[in-house]
Amino acid sequence: MTLKEVDSTNSFLKNILSNSKPVPEGTVIMAESQYAGRGQHQNTWHAQPGKNLTFSLLLNPDFLSPTKQFDLTRAVSLGVYDALHPLLGNALKIKWPNDIYVGNRKLGGMLIENMIQGGQIRHSVIGIGLNINQDDYPESAGSAISLRQILHRDYDLKEILSQICSHIEGWYLQLRAGKLDVVRNTYLSRLYRLNEEAYYASNDKPFRGAITNVTETGMLVVVHNGAENTYNLKEITFLNK
Repeated sequence: MTLKEVDSTNSFLKNILSNSKPVPEGTVIMAESQYAGRGQHQNTWHAQPGKNLTFSLLLNPDFLSPTKQFDLTRAVSLGVYDALHPLLGNALKIKWPNDIYVGNRKLGGMLIENMIQGGQIRHSVIGIGLNINQDDYPESAGSAISLRQILHRDYDLKEILSQICSHIEGWYLQLRAGKLDVVRNTYLSRLYRLNEEAYYASNDKPFRGAITNVTETGMLVVVHNGAENTYNLKEITFLNK
């Protein structure tokens, strides 16, 4: 389903689910314009109408326990990566936990909202935003960059959407088949700044360290001062130096 304008495709899809009507797994809600798109930490997503991909996908991963929900984040991130890699090559990276980067610039990100019931993940509403044909961004958008700015041409949004959904399905089926090691190892190998010395901050204190791993539950492992430290999303900030 394609909408002209909506506050958030995630909110729209969750509202449909809350009406207790059956919604087929794999349903995609795409919007030409989102006026309240959200990212991690309730960040606002900046997107010019009709220029970018803003959509939500419904999955029902009831075969995954809530303790393994980060594996879904890994699988979806890999699906987006695989769809874009033919265009962008090895400059493409996944910035933990689920942003899509080219070099040190942000191409897109996602917000996955899991609905857990009876010890199972009943629904996952996966919101994805990717900068495709937009030419410029406000200063508040930080490191944002688009496919058009990198490759100097426009792209068919629905064709890229189709590729992304196809690759997400492939990785989702790997999860369903229990191939967690394949999903986890591939995700790690494509991680932004993996085994590279860089600057971070925790509790407003900057430090230099290197990302070496991501735990099964999705915690980031950073080595500094000769010791391994684990962080959740609220505990660490990537610094641009």
